[in-house]
Amino acid sequence: MAVSVTDRFLRYVVIDTQSDASSKTQPSTEKQKNLGRLLVDELLSIGVSDAHLDEHGYVYGTIPSNTPKNSVPVICICAHMDTAPDFSGTNVKPQIVRNYQGGDIRLPADSSRVIRVADHPVLKDMIGHDIITSDGTTLLGADDKAGIAEIVAAAEFLINNPDIKHGTLRILFTTDEEIGRGVDKVDLKKLGADFGYTMDGGAAGSIEDETFSADAVDIAITGVAIHPGQAYGRMENAIRIAGDIIARLPRDMAPETTKGRDGFIHPTGLLGVMEKANLSFIIRDFTEEGLKTKEALLEKITRDVMENYQGSSYTFTVKEQYRNMKEVLDRHPEIVEHAVEAIKRAGMEPRRDSIRGGTDGSRLSFMGLPCANIFAGGHAFHSPLEFVSSQDMDKAVKTIVELAKVWEERA
Repeated sequence: MAVSVTDRFLRYVVIDTQSDASSKTQPSTEKQKNLGRLLVDELLSIGVSDAHLDEHGYVYGTIPSNTPKNSVPVICICAHMDTAPDFSGTNVKPQIVRNYQGGDIRLPADSSRVIRVADHPVLKDMIGHDIITSDGTTLLGADDKAGIAEIVAAAEFLINNPDIKHGTLRILFTTDEEIGRGVDKVDLKKLGADFGYTMDGGAAGSIEDETFSADAVDIAITGVAIHPGQAYGRMENAIRIAGDIIARLPRDMAPETTKGRDGFIHPTGLLGVMEKANLSFIIRDFTEEGLKTKEALLEKITRDVMENYQGSSYTFTVKEQYRNMKEVLDRHPEIVEHAVEAIKRAGMEPRRDSIRGGTDGSRLSFMGLPCANIFAGGHAFHSPLEFVSSQDMDKAVKTIVELAKVWEERA
């Protein structure tokens, strides 16, 4: 008897796979491989005979083609194993609200944490669903263990139902997506796919073909250190300089004050002593022009502040993170068109969205594997209020199966 997608999900979320941006290794945390090894065992057990874990923690596997057509593109279905560093992923205790009948959901281990309908109106569409949450002390890990569970469940269904014709499907589970390194070590030649989909989206029925473009900025400040008793007219405190830069950031250009297609400048880290300080930022926009405009503004703010500290100096370093995958996907419209058809066949009204963030698909698209992003069903990612519906995960499994059929039919 096939294992349900919910049972798989509940098994995966209790494994701590939090990534660590301060680590220099790939994967950034060895514990991600604990899930990888389990997934290899499960894939082998359902008939994915080449499933394996590589030295970087990636899991690869193949569902061979069973169609006489030789023109069906090879499709990669991808999800990531790590959870975000934003909130604890240790000792996750999933809870199930069965046959949800509406209203706010108070989490059992921390009564101050409440999933409110006012904040998450999608709950109104989940009456009768089984809703999975954490106990309130950790995140849940639906981002992206829901996607992983859906891919494994769909793989099992396709293998057990050989009458469903499909081309070759490649499975890829990545590490370190949450810290921007998800595909740094992916072997595209070994993967051998023509097009791909990440199962890493939100609400049921959504298909996303556009992400932010993203850069990181690092500002390193060197101040003038001196004993505070003799500091008059001489000290230039690097911590104060950093504070002046932060204070001048436009308040209408922050994550908490922007939505839709607005980009932002977001300080993510501050380390400092009197002599030196380091500021870390992420810059986001849907267009390259918007990205560069925001970086120029940040550098002007820094330059203007530094004019008041003539004895101090700074460096301003920009590092590209990822780019809007729409630029690539617009050259391959069939990727989104086939996903839209699959979502319809799975019984939903497709909704095309833009991601205020990025996925492994953003990077893969520019590496030569055009990828769109399909819903996995989770909500309130990176927080203790994260939740997912069992029924929506079932819909995602059906969408993957229908997607395989559409690519075969239209080849």
